[in-house]
Parts: sequence; C-alpha cells; structure tokens
Amino acid sequence: MEKRKKNSGIFIVTLILIVTLFTASIIKTNMYNKKRHQETYAGSSLFTSEEVNNEVNVRLIPRNSTWEKIFDLNNEGLTESNYQAYTYDIVVSNDTTDQVLDYSMKLTFSNDLFLASAWNGSLEIHQNVNDEETVALIPDLRQFVPSEYDLETFTVDGESFIFLHTGDYFVYTPSATMNAKEMPIEPYETSTPGIILYVAIGENIEESSLEIDYSFHKTLVHEPLFWISMVGSFFWLIAAVFYAVLSIQEKKFNERLERDNEIINESIETFTGFIDAKDQYTNGHSKRVAIYTKMIAEELGYEGEELDRIYYTALLHDCGKIGVPDNILSKPGKLTKEEFEIIKSHTIRGGEILKSFKSLKDVEKGSLYHHERYDGHGYPEGLAGEEIPLIARMICVADSFDAMNSNRVYRKKLTKEYILNELEVNKGKQFDPRFADIMLKLIHEGKIKMVD
Repeated sequence: MEKRKKNSGIFIVTLILIVTLFTASIIKTNMYNKKRHQETYAGSSLFTSEEVNNEVNVRLIPRNSTWEKIFDLNNEGLTESNYQAYTYDIVVSNDTTDQVLDYSMKLTFSNDLFLASAWNGSLEIHQNVNDEETVALIPDLRQFVPSEYDLETFTVDGESFIFLHTGDYFVYTPSATMNAKEMPIEPYETSTPGIILYVAIGENIEESSLEIDYSFHKTLVHEPLFWISMVGSFFWLIAAVFYAVLSIQEKKFNERLERDNEIINESIETFTGFIDAKDQYTNGHSKRVAIYTKMIAEELGYEGEELDRIYYTALLHDCGKIGVPDNILSKPGKLTKEEFEIIKSHTIRGGEILKSFKSLKDVEKGSLYHHERYDGHGYPEGLAGEEIPLIARMICVADSFDAMNSNRVYRKKLTKEYILNELEVNKGKQFDPRFADIMLKLIHEGKIKMVD
C-alpha cells in the first residue's frame, strides 16, 4: 500500500512537472519575444555583399548608377561637380526560424555628407551644429519640407538636402504598412529599405557604423521546452496505461537488488574478516574504521548510495594486508626497515586488488592513499592537502583513531587524553583539519564512545 501511494505520488509529481514545463515554455517564449537584441556593423562588415554569421545581418550595398552635383557651400562660384550621389540598399536578412519585429537602425557617419532621400520608413535625425544637437522626426523624407524642421539644410537646383556632419546620425524605423511593409521580417527573408546620400567626390563612407536594435517573435512550436512537455505527456500516458505491469516488474527488481546488496555487504565483511583475523589485536578494526568514516561522512551531509559507497570503501581500506606475512603483522618488537617497507606496501597491494572492483567507484583510492599525510610526508606517493582523495583523508582520521584506541601487539591502547591531544596537534600535519575537528566533535558529543 505504501509503495502504491509512493508511485501515485510520482505520477502526480510527474504530471505537475509536465504542466510546469509547458507553462515554462510559454513564459520562456514570452520573455524571449520581449528581449531586445543589438548588433553593430562597421567598415568591411557593413559594406559587403557577404553575410556574417549572425542571426540578423545588415549590409549597405551601393547601386551602380550614380550622379553628381555642385554643392557650392561657400558661394565660390564652383562650376564642376564636387559631390557624388550614392544609392544604398540597406539589406536586413533574418537567418532564423523566428520573425524579426520592431527593429530600428542607427546609422552614424564618418564624414560630412548630404542626405537626399530615404524610403519605406521614418527617420529621426540627430544633427550637431555649433556643439548643439538638433533632433527631428521625419515620417517620410520624400515629403520633407525644410521650413517645418529646425535642421541645417542646403538647396541645390531647387532640391533640399539635410547636411550631416561627421558623427551625426539618424535612426531609421521601418514601415509596417501594407504599401511599404519592411516589418516584420519573416524567417529566412530580407527587408531592403534604402537611402540616397551625396558624398564628396574622392571620399567614401566606409568607416561609418550601423547599430541595429530588434526583437524576435518566436511561436510556441519553436520552443524546445514545449516539445519536451508534449513528449513528456505522451510518455506519461503510456506509463499510466502500463502502471500495473511496471509495478510488478519494479517490485521484483527491488527484491533482487536488495538480495544483491546483502550479498555484496556480506562478501565484503567476510573478506575483511579474513584480513582482521590475521592479527587478533586488530580484529574488528576494518568495520570500526568503516563506521567512524561513515559517521564523518554523515556530518558532511552524505547520504544514501554515496554514504554506502564510502562505508564499503573504508571497510576495504586494509585489504592489502592479505599479502603481508603473519610474522610481520604480529611481530611484538620493533620492525626492521625492510619489514616496515613490506607493511607500507599494503597500500599499493590494496590499490591493485581493488582496481578491478568496478561496482564501487574509486574504491581503490581508500586503500591506496589512506596513509598519506596532509603535510605531504605520508606514503605511498607523498601527496599533500587537497591532492589526497577526500575518502582517503576521512579514512586516515578514522584509521588513526582506532589504532590509538585499540590494543596492539606492541602496546596497549592509549589514554583518552592522549588520543584527543594527538588528534588536536596533528591537524594540518597528519590529518585534514576539517575531518579531525569532526572526529573530535563526535567524541565530545558521545557519539563515539571511549573508555579509559
């Protein structure tokens, strides 16, 4: 019954998640559509027929046909043309699956010139004269009447031109009317408004820059979260139909998994029992170290399968001693240098034994590195600080504590006062200070019992 309630809860939570994803797809689409995008083009990236790798590309492409006029700005009686007209198509390409909406372009000029015409949109002119900026909004430049605007203009052959100095700019907002529809730009389509400029002969405007500001209109079907929620709904329905069958299969699987875990646990404990049995003084050492290490890990917030993995890794930390001769392990006197090297080799032996144990991730690191010291003076590799795997640093404290708190062939167990002092003074030397502090805390709180 409890399991059935749990599964029902999973179905409800899954359904809530699907609804949440669907709602998120709507919210995400709306937020995306509200976001403003900006791109800047200048020099060769603007005056080119090639597209750059952007979602929206803008190019200023001049037409071949040009003509010339005389702009006698200082009434010098000029008789030869000194300005040439350029007709530019402003090609705006939408290379996305979404519509481009509500876009505008700011074109800033690199030299003095005259604006003659622009079409399919309105212009907001920003003109600087005598260090004062004049701003004028012109709905349609083809119907421009100079007297209606406070702008600096120049008239040639009865035609009025807007004088734009270096650094002056205009903001072009495209038309959305049916007669001159430049907006929105459909997916993989282009919009091509245009302007006519007069530039001094021999000069060009290729150092000018253009900034485009725009937003996208994405439909819900182009949002991945929408399809994830739809696919989730489909599979949720299938899961609901086959719920009874899956429940039976899950029950059988869990029973088999529980049996497998029991076998693994019993096998590991039996194996470590063989190791501890080699020396009556260290009998139970592996299990106690595993328990202490698990307690340290719990204080760090570990739980579930990860906590079990830490326990099993600590349980196997001394497995390399299976290859150490009994006469060395049980020797009551001081070890020779050669005998000590054999003892030390149990870390490497353990690492080799456990290397092929793939069921427990990194299990060999506990055996290989639990005699490394935090100050770098341990063995077998002389690792220091954070270089030592975390599991090995936890086992190091637990292993040393149990060694001091147990009778050994060469000495009786040490006093509580001595052990606490050793844990304290060896923080940052033999032990990771954090784990030594946790061990001291567990002892002071009575979670780890010590009897003098």
